[in-house]
Amino acid sequence: MENVDIPKKILNQYATILEDWVPKDASIAIAVSDRYIYYDPGMHDIHLKEGQHIQTGSIAEATIKGRRKVEVVMDNTLYGMSYFGIGYPIDVKGEPGALIIILPPNFHVLKKDQLQFLTGKRDDEWFPIPINEVTYIESLHKKTWFYTSGEQYNISFTLKDLHLRLPKVFLRIHRSYIINMSCIEKISRDFSSNLVITLIDGTELPVSQTYLNEVRSLLGF
Repeated sequence: MENVDIPKKILNQYATILEDWVPKDASIAIAVSDRYIYYDPGMHDIHLKEGQHIQTGSIAEATIKGRRKVEVVMDNTLYGMSYFGIGYPIDVKGEPGALIIILPPNFHVLKKDQLQFLTGKRDDEWFPIPINEVTYIESLHKKTWFYTSGEQYNISFTLKDLHLRLPKVFLRIHRSYIINMSCIEKISRDFSSNLVITLIDGTELPVSQTYLNEVRSLLGF
């Protein structure tokens, strides 16, 4: 299909209009037909490129094909980072398109719905622990565990459920680990040059390649 040629200053007007109601850390993308024609990265940057083809399963594809608003949390399969996206159907020079707002994956969770405590089980007793005391959370042997200074607890949530309801200070670094970023002591590399995060209690946890881009982006290095 013929490429839609639109002056950059016109596309920038879309972003300017949106500034009044879109959070400043949002990224904004415009897709027309089968490709992205505009991308303005915010703090939550999924590294789209202007001219890049729309991928199967993306919010842009669903919005353009369905000609409807699409609002969904996306995992990191397509772009290496999880995100919450809202796609709005638009028309650009007579071609079907999509305006996409890209935000952190837990943005859609209202503040009142975010977890303030994790209630963990230990020795047949349950303990409500303030969320800021949790250093990291682990999926192990089909169970979920969270850790505080010197203690560990079993919890009924899965990591996927927790990822959407934890405050922004929590970061998923591996399919098996979510960490409290305020508990990071240092970030280093192991003998294979893979990133390793050391927490203030001395725990060392690997960063998987799947979550590497997201970790580097959110921690800013």
